[in-house]
Amino acid sequence: VKDEFKQSEGDPIVKSRLRSLARDRARKRMMTAVPRATLIIANPTHFSIALKYVRDEDSAPMVLAKGQDLVALKIREIAREHNIPIFEDVALARSMYKQVSVDNVIPSQFYQAVAELVRIVYSKKAERRQIS
Repeated sequence: VKDEFKQSEGDPIVKSRLRSLARDRARKRMMTAVPRATLIIANPTHFSIALKYVRDEDSAPMVLAKGQDLVALKIREIAREHNIPIFEDVALARSMYKQVSVDNVIPSQFYQAVAELVRIVYSKKAERRQIS
């Protein structure tokens, strides 16, 4: 019976390993996208979401990466290395983590909150340009 199951459904160990490899590849792809982010929304201990928005190019902010626990810490670490602003908002980070998908634009229910953060990022960039 075991052999018949393996023949029809595939070896569970092999399937598990393939899923694990796919998750690892997806995680690495996400991490390479973080340096292109405009900002990071984080819950200080559990969640991080990397968003990209380029005015006059993007219709809405795009989710480049999202992570929980160790992956979230890694996203914030990469963001710090690349001077990407990190905004701590527990409720926003938690709800976005549950509802957004990587490589998709954010749902419209988050537009107002994220627009305010993007406005802050752009105004700080403008201030830095004036000082330089």
